[in-house]
Parts: sequence; C-alpha cells; structure tokens
Amino acid sequence: MTAMEGFPVDLRAFHNEVEGHLLAAAAREEARAAADRFAAGLDRLPEVERAEVARRFAAEHLVLSQASWQRTARRAEELRREYEAVYRRLRARLLAGVLLAVALLVTVDLGVLSSV
Repeated sequence: MTAMEGFPVDLRAFHNEVEGHLLAAAAREEARAAADRFAAGLDRLPEVERAEVARRFAAEHLVLSQASWQRTARRAEELRREYEAVYRRLRARLLAGVLLAVALLVTVDLGVLSSV
C-alpha cells in the first residue's frame, strides 16, 4: 500500500520493511564476501568446484546468520517482557506511595483543621 493509491501509509511498518530488506541485502553481501575469502584459499580446486564451495559456504553463512538473528530477537522479546513487568511493579509501588502520602497529608490537614 502506497500513499499514491490514496491510502494512508504506516510509516513505522514501511520503515521496518525497508530496514529488513537492507539488512537482508547486507547479510547476503557479507556471506558472499566471507565465502569468496574462504574459497580464495582453495587455489588447488578447479574454478567450478571453488565456485560451488563458495556458494555452499555463503548459503550456510546465511542460515547461521538467520538463526543468530532469531535467537537475538527471542532474547530481546524476553527482556522486553521482563522489563515491562519490572516497570509495572515500580509504577504500582510509586502510585501506592503517592496515594499513601496524599492520605497522610489529608489526615494531618484534617487533624490540624479540627484542632483549630
């Protein structure tokens, strides 16, 4: 969906999609570069076999990168949930403290007003 179609564009989703494509392209390029470096050391192999080794190396590198990203994303989600739970508890404690302070102030104020 684009703005040219007359529909609103969710810029955050668009940004995330573009970023994902850029990261994937960078990962493919990184895998190809690593594969080329690895295959360059195999100078005794014929060029066809060296190209096949490089292709397989790049494919495995991408698989490992994807697995690493997925582990990182899972851990980030776990940490987000943990931090949100801590934040909720802290917010509840702060609210309880504020309510207690207000109740104390009202009690003291009523005590002072009743003694006057």
